[in-house]
This record gives sequence, structure tokens and C-alpha cells, in this order.
Amino acid sequence: MALPYTRGEARDWARERMRGVANTMIASYTSDLSDINERGIRHDVRLEIEQGFMGFLATAETALSPDEYVRFVSTAVDEAAGKAMVIYHASFDTLEQNIAMARRCADAGAELALLSYPPNFYPGSEADIEGYTRAFCDTVDMAVMLFPVPLWGFERIHPASLSIELMERLVDSCPTVVAVKAEGGHPAIGGFVEAWERLNDRVVVSEPIESVAMALAQLVPLQFSGTSNQEYYGAAVPKMFDLIRNDQHAEAMSIYWQIHPARKANAKLTTIGGMNTVHRMAWKYQAWLSGYNGGPLRMPTGRLLYDQMTMLRGALQSTGLPVTEDSDDTFFVGRNPA
Repeated sequence: MALPYTRGEARDWARERMRGVANTMIASYTSDLSDINERGIRHDVRLEIEQGFMGFLATAETALSPDEYVRFVSTAVDEAAGKAMVIYHASFDTLEQNIAMARRCADAGAELALLSYPPNFYPGSEADIEGYTRAFCDTVDMAVMLFPVPLWGFERIHPASLSIELMERLVDSCPTVVAVKAEGGHPAIGGFVEAWERLNDRVVVSEPIESVAMALAQLVPLQFSGTSNQEYYGAAVPKMFDLIRNDQHAEAMSIYWQIHPARKANAKLTTIGGMNTVHRMAWKYQAWLSGYNGGPLRMPTGRLLYDQMTMLRGALQSTGLPVTEDSDDTFFVGRNPA
């Protein structure tokens, strides 16, 4: 499947196509964890579209083999049928593997790459970070979203993870850099503000955290927010974003405060202290509470305990949003067991 743009057209494509809220999707597995569960994946894609998400990140960080990940992407693309963008998660073990997987996933129908950095990548200088990033962007034809975030440990080189000067050099010289997922310095918003001021005239600048994005979108013309675990709130975040784009700010803020109890619960749980990684099991459970497939995840995975599930469920119930009545034990089976 050919990409819907050439390298020279990538930024025009992104400016037109990256509009709305992009979610995350975690692959579903068979009950014995021997394979992916395509029925579960298709269920989730349909719900993504129904809830108003314009696309989603096909998460790579749940012990998928390369072949399984490509099948995950191709299944999602097939079910989406052009109604949602599938984003490739360049989060494999090495640069070489991330490049190879980008080509395979472009053939499978993914349209955009979120560029991560491997846990074993320990740069000694900004030049090392630039070298890795440039090698990917110069070799891969898929559009790329840069991702400054505290997860990489680059703050010993620059407090913003990727300095604005580095990102400017990449934007100036790499035509496939089309967007920035601006979480540098998170939870402070300085990284977003700097990226917006310096780069938004050339590439799409995203604030992925809904608590910040839905407020900022009322002050600046934010066209895209993604990717994060917005599915915890069902259709609420896409609905807020649509209201803001239609200048219905009061109505959007009514939803903003409605979901605040769940937002606070999410902030307590969804990263694993000391490990600099995301609690994907918690994200999978949050999605299940809002109707997604759920189901088991492979090791290594964060463990989800009773008191954590009780907190997440109770907080979501207090918002008045739809919450499954299914018992928590069925989460580990999934809605479409295979």
C-alpha cells in the first residue's frame, strides 16, 4: 500500500490530515497469549471511530513480535477503511529495526510515524540524538512526528529533551518531519509554548495531554491533539475538541470539569515510578471501562491491582460518563476472547 504523499508533499498532507484527537490502541491477544486477537483489535477500531477519534497510535510496547505488529497495523488499517489514521509506533529495539518496521508498516497502511528512542540508546551529546533522528528521517519515506518527552532521559543533555534548536535543524533539513508531539519539560508547558512559537508555521505542533490541550486550544488554533490514553474518557475529549473548534468554549469547559475526577485518577496511576515507561496494563483497563476489548497482556507488563482498578472505575463513575458494569475479572478475558 503506497503512502498517500511523497516526501516533498508530507507537510502539506499533515496540515490537511492531522485534525482532531488521536488516541492510543493497545493490541489484544488470544487467551493463551500465543498470538494477537484480530477480533478484539477490530472491535477497538470500530469504537475509536464511533467515539470520534481521527486516528490512533498502534502501540508497539507490549511484547509484540515484528510480524505480529505488522499484522496488528494491517488489521487496524483494514477495519478503519480510511475512517481513521493508523500511526506507526517506532519503538522497537534498534534504529535498524525501527527503520525496517517503518517500511513494512507503510506497506501495511500506516500513514505517520511517532519516533521514539530505544531504552539502550544512551547518547553522549545532542549530536548523537540528532544522528539517530536524522538517520531515521533520511531513510524512511513515512511522515514523522518528533517526540520530546522526559521518558528518554535526554534531560542530562537539554532540559527540554530535544532542544528547540535541534528540532529546528531537523525541520529545516528533513522534509518528512511534519509534526511535534511537544511534551518537553512535562508537566510544565514551556516545551509546547516554545515549539508552537518557533515551529508551528512549518509543522503541526501537538499537545497530547487533554488537560492541557483542551485549555490551550481556546487560546491558540491547535488543530491536532495526540497521542495519549484519551479513550479512558470515552467520547469526551473528541467532543470537547469539536466544541472548541466551533467556538463553544463554555460547553467544552463544562465537559472539561465533568471529567476532572477521572483525570486526577489517571494522573496517579498511568506511569510507573522509577521505570520511565507507561503502565500499558492500566491504559488497557481504562479503555475497557469505556467499552474497548480489554484482555490479557504479555510479560513484561505492569500489574494492575484491585485498589488501582477500584480507583479508576470509581473516578470514572463519578463523572457520569458511561462505564461498563462488567466485573473486573472479565477484563482479563476481554470482550472478544479468542
